[in-house]
Amino acid sequence: MFRERVRRVIQPPAQESIDKLEKVVKEGNYYGAQQMYKSTSARYASAERYTDALNVLQSGACLQLEKGQITCGAELSLLFAETLAKSKVSYDEDTLDRVRKIYKRFPRLSVPQHLELADDDDLQKLSEAIAAAKTRVEGCSAFLKAAIKWSAEFGAHRHGSPELHDMLADYMYSESPEVDMGKVSFHFARGKNPKKFASALVNFMGKCYPGEDDLAIARAILMYLSLGNLRDANKLMDERDALPLFNMLRQTYKSSVDRESTFNELLDEIGEKFYGVRRRNPLEGIGDFFKMMGGD
Repeated sequence: MFRERVRRVIQPPAQESIDKLEKVVKEGNYYGAQQMYKSTSARYASAERYTDALNVLQSGACLQLEKGQITCGAELSLLFAETLAKSKVSYDEDTLDRVRKIYKRFPRLSVPQHLELADDDDLQKLSEAIAAAKTRVEGCSAFLKAAIKWSAEFGAHRHGSPELHDMLADYMYSESPEVDMGKVSFHFARGKNPKKFASALVNFMGKCYPGEDDLAIARAILMYLSLGNLRDANKLMDERDALPLFNMLRQTYKSSVDRESTFNELLDEIGEKFYGVRRRNPLEGIGDFFKMMGGD
């Protein structure tokens, strides 16, 4: 008990530590500063001075990212999100804004274009740019996923903050060298920006391989409906109720639905939420499923 009291007393004010660490970063000692940010925030956290720990981590994450130190900044960002959960901070707009401020520091850099792929130097530049993009996406994704988990546990929607899902979907889509539209759609469907989702889909459809465009649309609609979100499903496809959407999927996207086994599970969830249809054996045909819902 005595040691704990002493530890709390000897910790300097957070701003004093932040100012000291900023000088180390500005001197270019990024790695040294990184270790100091981690140890300083850990001392505040162990003394249950969580607000101070969060202030140190937020400052460090933002500064390292601004200096282009993605790995260091992403690590501190992740620690910030994990500390939110550890300290049981309630989800609210002020804390969401703190997460957003860190998120906005993650760089958005385009992969070099118009390179001569036969040129060794250009190939090296392209390879380095792709590797750097993957590092940015992985770092930002880990941070936002931890923040989404925190938000779900401490006051946001049970799936996590829609705003955080939108941030993650947007960054994954815009910055990934090779876009995984399934993962992007997963987060957009749990967000609250169907307009941006639609824009990403249109953009993706213009770049994807032939035959994958209908798959992307079918996946998006099914994800929205499986979450019970008919409103945004309608916005995405400009339909008016559930049955026309199902008819559209059956008639236009049947071949796409049959190509991915997880669609059957999503259709089961849709049937339960909108039509009260009990789950069927997964081995039964998708056509029988639609018949039960009164399809043609």
